[in-house]
Formats: sequence, structure tokens, C-alpha cells
Amino acid sequence: MKEPDASRTVYDGQLFDVVVEDWAGREREIAEHRGATAIVAIDREGYVTLVRQLREAARKQLLELPAGTLEQGEEPLASARRELAEEVGLRGGRWRELATFYTTPGFCRERMHLFLAEDVEHGEASPEEDEEKKTHAERSWGAVFTEVRVDPDLGIIRVPRVVATYSVGRLLNHKTGLSQFQGGIVWGIGMALFEESVLDERAGRIVNGNLAEYHVPVNADIGAIEVEVVDENDAAFNVLGARGIGEIGITGVAAALANAVYHATGKRVRDLPITLDKLL
Repeated sequence: MKEPDASRTVYDGQLFDVVVEDWAGREREIAEHRGATAIVAIDREGYVTLVRQLREAARKQLLELPAGTLEQGEEPLASARRELAEEVGLRGGRWRELATFYTTPGFCRERMHLFLAEDVEHGEASPEEDEEKKTHAERSWGAVFTEVRVDPDLGIIRVPRVVATYSVGRLLNHKTGLSQFQGGIVWGIGMALFEESVLDERAGRIVNGNLAEYHVPVNADIGAIEVEVVDENDAAFNVLGARGIGEIGITGVAAALANAVYHATGKRVRDLPITLDKLL
């Protein structure tokens, strides 16, 4: 391993030091750090625990894996076990080291030790004031299935049926919620098969900026849309038990249609919309 010709410390801090090293006449500023650990912790129910922590450098709270800095003379595994117990109260389980790597080798000598802890047990935690334990996801999600019919000679695509199921917590208004999902699915069909902004690269303008040439789905383009919502009350998210359904209806529709077209034709189209010329 090569060593610098000279080295001097220009900053002596609590978390890290900064040294200036001379490499054949070129000075390099290096942050010296004791190293850190991060843990992918999975409890006996299969949940992964995350921590929401204020990061002043990012000017906001970030959602992170439990992690921390090695104490002086501390082994990485011992540090990881200590951090997991202190931050989120998880103990025991089966441990193994997944990787060891330099976080930013261009200017920092910090080595990160990444561990996997499985079947950990919940207990009392003692997190710092700026750490907040997160054990549940806050997102809605769903699954979309589509049926397509493709004319083998002309490449015309029809969508006779879309089936979708969503988990959004407690659905407060069934009528408006169902309408929101159906509208999003129609939007997704338009994204996959019709809608395209054509740019004039010379003038930098959209040349089909009107509803005569910018194609959107109409009644004749939409077949049966079947939507189901998982009946649940997500009390872990808020007191109402409801999560957002803003644009989740569109999410996944275009991908499901592209997959269905691939299964029907054997052609994988990755550039939307899927038009006739891309299938012939």
C-alpha cells in the first residue's frame, strides 16, 4: 500500500478529522473517520425497520437504515448490535456481514460495514432526540392485470379488460374512491397506447398541442375496468386508518399493458406509446 510523502492534521473534530496529505507534490484533503455500521434488520414477522433522522447537511429528515459510528476500539459487529438496540430496541437474531466498503473514497477514509440481522426481537429502545423509529411503510400499493387483443395484420391494440386491486387502508368514500381508481386506469391506458407530445427540435415547440392531434382515450377505447380495494384499517398510519389514493390508479397500468402486448406478440416495446408501427 502506498503512503503519502507527508501528512498534517488541519482539523480535529468529534466525528472526524481532516488531514492534508502530500502525494508527489499534490495535496489531498482527506476526512479521517473511525468507520460506521448499518443494519438491515428483519423481525420475525418479516418487517424491515427504518429510522427517520434529521440530517442537517441535507436540510431535512431522511429515512435510513439503523446505523452509527464505531466507538474507539469497538468491533464492527459489536457496534452494529449496540446501535440496533439503542436506536430501535431490536435484539438477538441471526447476524451476518453483507459487505464492507468505503463510502466516499475520493476524499474520506470511512469504511461502512453492512450487516443483515434476521429474526430480531423487539424491546425497549433509547434513541437520540433526532431519531424516530419507522416500522411500517406509509405508501399505498396495488397490482394491475390487463387483457389485450392485437390484430396480427394491422397491429391494432384493444384493451377489453383491466383488473386492479389496491391497498389504501380504509376507503372513506367508496363511490369517489372507485371513480379515482377508474380514472387513473383510463389515464394509464392513454399513457400506454395514445398520448405522445411531438417535439419540433428546430423550433423547440410541441407541434400537436391540441386535442385534435394529441390523442387521448375515448369511450370506445375503454373496456371493462374491475377495481377491488383491500378492506383494512391502517391505524398505524393515522387515526382515520386511510392512506392516499391520489394517482395510484395510473401506476403500473402502462407497464401491465406493455407486458400484455409482449405476451401477445413477442415484441418488447419500451418506448411509449405503443403504436402500430412498433408492432409491424
